[in-house]
Amino acid sequence: MNSAFSAELSAGLLRLPGRILFGRGALADAPAETRRLGRQALICTDENIARTPGFEQLVDGLGSEGVTTHVFDRTPPEVPCPSVQECLEAAGGAPVDVVIGLGGGSSIDMAKACALLAAHGAPLERYYGESAVPGPVLPVVAIPTTAGTGSEVTPVAVVSDPAKRLKVGIASIHLVPAVAVCDPELTLSCPASVTAHSGFDALIHAVEAYLVPPRAMSSTAADVFRGRNAFTAGFALRAVQLIENALERAVADGSDIDSREQMLFASLSAGMAFGHAGTAGAHALQYPVGAATRTPHGLGVGLLAPFVFEYVRPAALPQLRDVAGALGIDHGHLSDDAAAGAAIDEIERLARAVGIPASLAEIGVPRDDIPQLATETMTIARLLRNSPRPLDLEGVTAILEAAWSGDRAPLRL
Repeated sequence: MNSAFSAELSAGLLRLPGRILFGRGALADAPAETRRLGRQALICTDENIARTPGFEQLVDGLGSEGVTTHVFDRTPPEVPCPSVQECLEAAGGAPVDVVIGLGGGSSIDMAKACALLAAHGAPLERYYGESAVPGPVLPVVAIPTTAGTGSEVTPVAVVSDPAKRLKVGIASIHLVPAVAVCDPELTLSCPASVTAHSGFDALIHAVEAYLVPPRAMSSTAADVFRGRNAFTAGFALRAVQLIENALERAVADGSDIDSREQMLFASLSAGMAFGHAGTAGAHALQYPVGAATRTPHGLGVGLLAPFVFEYVRPAALPQLRDVAGALGIDHGHLSDDAAAGAAIDEIERLARAVGIPASLAEIGVPRDDIPQLATETMTIARLLRNSPRPLDLEGVTAILEAAWSGDRAPLRL
């Protein structure tokens, strides 16, 4: 590892949940943790999770702790803005004082959005972007059932705005959950495709967070994303190492609790990295591509990331060398450029191994749509500014052209 603790990373900041519970059986502690925060709990989940033993265990446990529960079990993928108000109405006017997100990233994002509106009122679009939330929200207990988004520890909620045809982010230090309960046993029923896509989302969270340049520590404490720092660097590389070791095994055998445990810890670590450093080009490009193709988020970032990394490679050689090491590549005899190329090759290999398509053409993107997709990408300024190599319209278009054909070669300088 060459750069993880260099002089430029000699300082850092962490803004995390007050408590993070990790390990097999951690769900048993969720009711008592919730009781510390309130007596009227709104549970945001989906129909599939609401039929699981874990959901029943949580509700029974909350009852034993004297916590009244109100359940919304219709959380849709991508969290359309109108559904947030529908979820809040599930409480029937009761004075909710704590919100639980049980499920994948959408359920936890729903919980954050509900906690926000309950505290500060509608409409949700008032809070789009960074640092628009005026103050604390209701406490959130985040309980992930997939290993990917890291939303249980991040200051971000992602929703879809039908009027804008895009997913939009609400980023605020006030959205960090109060408690994260990470029980790998809850991920055992996650389907192989969801395991692959969410796992790749976690991998790209980690790699992009490691490639994001540091920012001056003199920036205000209210800034949500502050660039790579001494804390995020370690979290990111640890996540990469674990995902390289566990993702293929978790996809091949969902009952492998060891690989599930490693993936959940990797997702948690990646969330702690990008929740402070931010993500960049692969996530910015995925927003319009995902909206146009209705493909899963993790599939989109996994497909696009090798092309984005190829484009930024000249500006991130030492960091990509470190990523190569975390991926288990024997790079001691390689130049920085060769090690960086080997890291991108391995990320691309892993994507194919878990079923992520090789090109935008494969997921139905017409080549004629590339100019429009590039223009829409340029509106995601909060992510583009994190790129180690500036991403202008010409560069974004070049990445999309290469991703459409599935050939990284045109992006090499």
